[in-house]
Parts: sequence; C-alpha cells; structure tokens
Amino acid sequence: MLATSREPLGLRGEVVRPVPALDLPAEAADPAGSAAVRLFVARAAAAAPGFALTPANAAVVAAVCRRLDGLPLALELAAARVRTLGLAELAARLDDRFRVLGSGPRDAPPRQRTLRAVMDWSWEPLSGSEQAVLRRLAVTADGCTAGLAEQVCAGEPVAADDVLGLLARLVDRSLVLPVDQGGRIRYRLLETVAAYAGERLREAGEEDAARSRHAVACAELAEPAASRLRGGDQQEWLQRLDVEAANMRAALDTAVARPDPALALRLVGALTWYWFLRGRHRTAARSLTAALRITGPTPSVARADARAALASVTIRERGVDDPAAHSRAALAEYDDLDVPGALAHSRWLHSYVMSGIGELEECERLSTAALTTFRELDDVWGIAAAVRDVGMHAMTRGRLVEARLAAEESARLFEELGDRWGLGSAAELLGTLDEIAGDTGSAARRHRDGLRWAEELQLWPVMIDHVSRLGRIAALTGDTALADVHHHRALTLAREQGYESKAVYAQLGLGMVARRTGRLDEAQHHLAAVHEWHRTAGYEPGKALTFAELGFLAEQRGDAENARRLHTEGLAVARRTGDPRAVALAIEGLAGERALSGEHRHAARLLGTAAVARAGAGEMKAHDRGDVDRTTATARAALGDGFDAEFARGADFDVDAVVAPLLEAGWGR
Repeated sequence: MLATSREPLGLRGEVVRPVPALDLPAEAADPAGSAAVRLFVARAAAAAPGFALTPANAAVVAAVCRRLDGLPLALELAAARVRTLGLAELAARLDDRFRVLGSGPRDAPPRQRTLRAVMDWSWEPLSGSEQAVLRRLAVTADGCTAGLAEQVCAGEPVAADDVLGLLARLVDRSLVLPVDQGGRIRYRLLETVAAYAGERLREAGEEDAARSRHAVACAELAEPAASRLRGGDQQEWLQRLDVEAANMRAALDTAVARPDPALALRLVGALTWYWFLRGRHRTAARSLTAALRITGPTPSVARADARAALASVTIRERGVDDPAAHSRAALAEYDDLDVPGALAHSRWLHSYVMSGIGELEECERLSTAALTTFRELDDVWGIAAAVRDVGMHAMTRGRLVEARLAAEESARLFEELGDRWGLGSAAELLGTLDEIAGDTGSAARRHRDGLRWAEELQLWPVMIDHVSRLGRIAALTGDTALADVHHHRALTLAREQGYESKAVYAQLGLGMVARRTGRLDEAQHHLAAVHEWHRTAGYEPGKALTFAELGFLAEQRGDAENARRLHTEGLAVARRTGDPRAVALAIEGLAGERALSGEHRHAARLLGTAAVARAGAGEMKAHDRGDVDRTTATARAALGDGFDAEFARGADFDVDAVVAPLLEAGWGR
C-alpha cells in the first residue's frame, strides 16, 4: 500500500519516504532545468497569456521559486498573481507572502485556497509544546543544531530535555527539515514555515525573549573559537562558524537592536579572528562598527579589543591617510588597562595588516614589541605569529640569516600547535628565502605545502599568496607559460575575493614575466598599474621594485632618459628601505642606462659597485641575472679587456659614496 500523509502513520513495517519540494535552480545554472521554475512558468502563462521565461526575467523567476522553497502550492498561488501584480512587484511583495498569496482556485479544498490556510491546517493539530518549539525556531537563521535549538526553545511550557523529542515530532510532520551536513544534523525551516512561525511568535509575545536566548547562545558558541582557531582544531571550528554565519549575524542584530553593548562586544570579540582568516574584512568592519556604536565611554578590554580590530580592518582596506597614526590612536584605548596580552595581540594584528601596505618602520616596531610581550607571557601562538613577522621585516632589510632563523622558529611552533594557517604563513616566508638563496626546488615545495594547507581550510588570502609565489618560481626556472597560469589564477582569485593587495602582487608577476619575454606593451600595462598602487599606498619595497622594473623596461625600449629617471627615483626609495638587494638593483638599472647611452666605462664601474652592494644579501643567482648580463655584454663588447679593470674600480668604491652623487646629480658620474 502506498499512502501519502503529512506525517508517518506509525504502522508496523512502515517505510517512510519523504517527498521533497520541487528542485530549485542553482545560482549559476539555467533556471529552465528546474522543476520549480517549470511549474511556476506554466501556471503563470495560464493566468497571464503570453508570459514566458526569458533571459530578462530568468533571475527574478528563479529568486521567486527560491523564496517559496519550491513548494508546489505556494508556486501556484504566486503564479496566479503574475497577471495582477506583474513579476517584479510579486517578487518585491513576498516578504508579506500570506497577504499576497491570499487566495487561490475556487475549486480547491478550503485548506488549499490560501497559503495561510495551508499553514493553519498544519499548525492547529500541534500540541502546545510543539507549537512553542516551532514558533521559537523562527528566530534561528539558516538552520540550527540540536544544541542551539535546546537553548532557544526551552522555557514554559517546554523543558530543555524535551526539545529534541519535540523536534523529532515536527520533523515527522514535515514542518522542520533535518539536513545532514558532514555528519552533523541541522534543523531548518522552509522560508514559508519560518514566516508563519514568526507571526505566531509575535502573537504569543515571546519574540524578545526568544531572540535574547538565541543571541546569548550564539555568543556562547562563538567564544571558544577565539582559542580553537589557533591550533589543531582550526578546520573544525572554521566549518562550525561557516555554517553558523547567518545565526551570528542575527545574534549581533539582536544585541544592537536591544541595545546590549556587552553582548555585542562578546560576539565581535569572539569572531574577529574568524573574519580575518576567512578574509571577510567588510563583514568585520560592519559588525565592529555596529558593536562600538552602542557602547558607552567607559574603558573596557572588550571595547579596546574591538576598537583595535576595527582599526586593523580600516588600515587593511586603506581607509585612512595615515595608517600609523590611526593605529596609535586605536591602541591608546589600552592605556588605562593592565592587559599586556590583549595589547600584544592587537599590536601584532596591526603590524600584520600594515605589512602589506607600507609603514615598515611602524610594523617592525609593533611586531617587535608584541614578540617581547608574548615571550614574557609564554604565549606560544603569539610568539609564532610575531616572530614570523619579525623575520619578514629582517628579510626586507636584507638580514637574511636573521630572517631564516625567525621563520624556522615560527614554523616549528606552529607545527607544535597544529595551526595550518600559521604553517602556511611560515612556509611563505621560508619559500621566499629559499627563492632568494637560489633553491627554487625547496621554495616550490614549501609553497605547494602552504597552498595545500590553505586549500584544506579554504583560506583564500593564504592560497593567493602561495599561487603567486609559485608563479614567480616558474618564471625564475624558465617556465614562463606556467608562470602566467599561476599569476592569472592568483589575480582572478584575488579580484573575486576582493583582496586588492593580493591582486597587485599577482599583476606584478604578470608584468615581470611579460617584460622578460619581450611582451613590452603588456608589461607596461601591468607594471604601471602596480606602481601606481604602491605609490598610492606608500609601500616602499614595492615602489623600489616597480621603479626598477619600469626603468629596465624603458631601457629595453631605448628610452635612456626615462630609464635614468626611474632608476634614480628607485635608488632613493631603496636607500630608505635599507634593503641592499633593492639598492643593488637600482644601481644595476643605472648601469644599464649608462650602457644604453654609450657610457660603457661608467656602466662597468656601476656594475662593480652593485656587486658589492649585493654581497651582504647573497649572490645574485643565474636565473635572475638577465638584466645584468645584458648590460655586462654591452659594456664588455665596447671595452674589451678594459671591462674587468673598470668593474674592479667600481667594486673598490664605498656603496654610499657612489649612491650620494647619483642621487644629487640625477644620474652623476
């Protein structure tokens, strides 16, 4: 016997097969393939002759079907309204669906003539406890776990221990849907059921209490994440917070609306690092701003943490003209609070976000201060994070031995903690150091490991960094086609995810490869865009590199005047950064300009001085010598045996003694 019913019959030997709603159109798929869309279009065409699915209305039709959860009766009632309201107006009014879908076919049974009648027919047989659980579930967003349901739904007349059994009864009656997500069951309400339950919740006068319980429960769920996202449980907690994102937004909305500043700060404080890991900086900015807006003037650690976190997001999004001053103002919130650990974490976070946009001296000061405090407190995660950044600053200054020791310490500590984000960050620094040392094989392995860890956790910012670095290594090893593939992938990911600074690095790689393979117009396009970004951001290491790249490009085009100007400006920036590699690169660029201008002796001497400048930062490797080899070949061809003598003469000069007149004269001799 095949029987249809709202709930199981309870007979021995009964096999229950749930009948799902009609399949809905996927976001990127052709909506014509959806059964829900086909039903809606057929019924709408019957009510409004001439109506059809078109490219112009397909997105709205798909949205209506999703809003109505693919429920056949709801779709039929909505389709009947197309004739009187039109599709766009119908879609706009679905927030008040019970009034809009208030009448149906006269020949239908009374319980099927309106959407409200259908819901009333399902609601009325429920016990008082079942009704209480269903209406209270309306405050959850995008489903909930059994634990969250127990916290939200408990209360007269429902005991906490009874919630799970009542949920099972509502599942049997097809009013609550159990959804298996990786072995965890979430309980979800269809949008129509949630709207109806919400009305019943307001009628019962329970909405404020239910929303309050929901917000507190979400805060209690999120708070362990602050520590669990910094260790071996990282993947599990990222996934848990991913599925609860809608509930967290609803909880914060509740805290802000009440207003409850303490609860709002609890929520944003617990979620800040999650937002950073996921790259959800705009969500972080909106949420932190909303929480801080309702707090009073009384200093508190939670307020200071939120203020510092908001400043870090603002700095990262380049929302202030003076990042260092903005950072100092935010960190001043801690002045009257004796919380060295909290201050150290905020200092590190500010250093971390500023390192991608400039302010190197401020970054170095903050990360060094944070590291000192973390060591005093024996905060292992803090030590691992801060020492990695200290190592990065040492690399930028050309102190490569110091940088490697720091990177290795960071990697060891993150491995002990099981923190894969940290392992990926340390791997990026170690891979870059391997690249500088000429060990491209080791560098590639480190970046592939980092990419694998980032992909497992879906950490987009870290993924983009490693893909870009793999593009750089492919270029260095001569595989320019693979380099372009990696750089294009990184650029696409960065733009899709809204990471402007990551997109800039990928575009830099595209420009560098294009220049080295003779695609000079393409190189100009990419390098000019990157240079403008670095100029606007005030990122000195980036400016030094793009000045050099654009200078070499001008030389390749035979434009000696622009090459001289660009390399001289690059030399001034490189000198400010204190990176001997950047200084050497600028001097090599000026040597190329001198050779192009026919001043071959001067070119040879500058090459000698550049070699001395590089000596403290490691020997230039064969795979990165293209520009120097070109200049050397030109000068040697002109000078013959005299080249070596001029080169040696340049090597005898003190680097600073050569640099000063170059800057003073614009190119000097």
